[in-house]
Amino acid sequence: MTARHPLTGGLLALPVLLFAHLLTSTDLPADRIIALAFAAPPEGFAEVRFLYASLPRAAMAVIAGIALGVAGSLMQQVTQNRLASPLTLGAASGAWLATVAATLVAPAYTAAHGGWISMAGATLAFVLVVGITGLRGLAGLQAVLGGMAVNLVFGAIAGALVLLESPYFAHLFVWGAGDLGQNGWNWVTWSLPRVAAGLAVAACLGRLLALLRLGAEAAEGRGMALASGLVIAMGVGLFLTATAVTAVGLVGFIGLIAPNIARRLGARTPIGELLASGAWGALLLLFADALAVGLNLVARDLIPTGATAALMGAPALIVLMRRQLHAADHAVYTLPVGPARPSVARLATLVLGTALLAAAALTVAPGELGWRIGLPNELIWSLRWPRLLVALAAGVGMALSGLVLQRLIRNPLASPDILGMSSGATFALVATAMVAGVSVHEIGPVVALGGALAVLVLLLLLSRRHHHAPATVALTGISLAALLDALVKVALATGSQDSFAVLTWMGGSTYRANPATALTLSAVVGIIGIGLWLVRRWLTLIAAGDPVALARGVPVRVVRPALMAIAAALAAAVVAAMGPVGFVGLLSPHIAAMLGARRAADQLALSALVGGALMIASDWIGRTALHPMQLPAGTVASLLGGVYFLALVVRRRGLSS
Repeated sequence: MTARHPLTGGLLALPVLLFAHLLTSTDLPADRIIALAFAAPPEGFAEVRFLYASLPRAAMAVIAGIALGVAGSLMQQVTQNRLASPLTLGAASGAWLATVAATLVAPAYTAAHGGWISMAGATLAFVLVVGITGLRGLAGLQAVLGGMAVNLVFGAIAGALVLLESPYFAHLFVWGAGDLGQNGWNWVTWSLPRVAAGLAVAACLGRLLALLRLGAEAAEGRGMALASGLVIAMGVGLFLTATAVTAVGLVGFIGLIAPNIARRLGARTPIGELLASGAWGALLLLFADALAVGLNLVARDLIPTGATAALMGAPALIVLMRRQLHAADHAVYTLPVGPARPSVARLATLVLGTALLAAAALTVAPGELGWRIGLPNELIWSLRWPRLLVALAAGVGMALSGLVLQRLIRNPLASPDILGMSSGATFALVATAMVAGVSVHEIGPVVALGGALAVLVLLLLLSRRHHHAPATVALTGISLAALLDALVKVALATGSQDSFAVLTWMGGSTYRANPATALTLSAVVGIIGIGLWLVRRWLTLIAAGDPVALARGVPVRVVRPALMAIAAALAAAVVAAMGPVGFVGLLSPHIAAMLGARRAADQLALSALVGGALMIASDWIGRTALHPMQLPAGTVASLLGGVYFLALVVRRRGLSS
């Protein structure tokens, strides 16, 4: 099979799928569709709508699909990682965040220079991923996990900006989900020359990409200026990604799947893979958009194309992961450096700091005449203490869940939000609310637990082939999280409730905390915490490796699923009480380790304290910083955790360099 075959197949299928897409988007007969496509004058409103909405939408799908497919191929060839893409390396979310922030701050400037703003965001995201993994880490699982961590950081910041209720909110919400809807040819004429320029530069990179397949040392031995070549190749990939994101929003997985299809069908040369990836990227996005258009016919509101693309792409990522893991992907991450044991002074400081934060949350708040310090009246007290207790219990619960997962998977980038358990609980609650026509606050924790456990069961089933290896579990969880996030977007688009209210809850809100919720969550987290303390020996031995645990009598095949179920239950309880909370489960064990908690017993205690303190501080800051407006505690926690995470990355790279 020659390298032209996958390109030929894609080009032959493209006009067929393009015509099918146009048939789906209009009731016009086929002869009028063809006539209008070849510049016949429109007659009547239906034909005008087809000419200025349906036809440019299909053209935009082709252009954006080509851009994402070629960008994904460049990233995969440069990194020699078949899981690299604008989504998994964080570039798409970086471009999205930059455009969101710029739109809210300077909308006129963004309208004129949106492509370069997106380019800056995509570049920043990729630099952060390189900072997390190092250049050598781009070839393995580290790049994907690092990219998803950056996605969490940027997603939290973008979510906080959107929740400020800007007048641009409605546009940003739809566009951020990946919307190909058009009301003219403006975006087509804007994006076409930029994508063409990117493709022209990419076509000149054949020798560079061919030498990269031989390895960095071999490439340099043949006279290549490796650093400048990599910058150019990745720069083109980031530019194409930024162009697509600016035009159509956040559409994931196209850049991941298209190059893998091209190679699967026989693309062998670098340029052949680029061309075939572009063709198959256009096909995939056309199909995803046709699916979205078809669903819009039966739904009550807009189904974003980004959601349908994720519905296709997440299962594909699971398949690719199961086939293409390498031995290096099972390497264990190291925790941040710190003392061998936690000192009494550090422990006392942490306990005192948590107590002071709790006291501030109850007694310090802004008012009409400035800040007020003192005991609140009975009404305010009845509102504040449930919020405080829910925040504390949620922080402890997510911290313990993250600690358990990190020790089981032996990967400090594991957490309930990255592995999809929080997404499973969130989807179960949102979908049930939309189907039943009730508020998410009225649904009990049993539904959330069912969603989290369903993700757990899928995790265990899909990773069984690799004996639940850390890399397998992590990538499967990431894939399921992306799939469930897409389903949540579909549920929001088809539901009758106000999307902004649901988005506020999805930010991790304690607004509706009541005594019953606070006491129930505290009891659940407390009981599970005591249980984890009793089995701390298992956590220690499993973290040392399965052979060690088996030699010491731990039934690993029973204990690992049981402990993962406990982690899922903790995440589900928190999501049911206040919505999803990100980064607390990821960072609390890290901070505990930096304070000297190396043993499981020490990490359990210190992680719980850190998580509780972080959530108390987040709830208080969200309630007071923008008074009288409020931000959800989970959103603030993600912002604080994201800033700390990035600072930690910079510090660790500085120490290792």
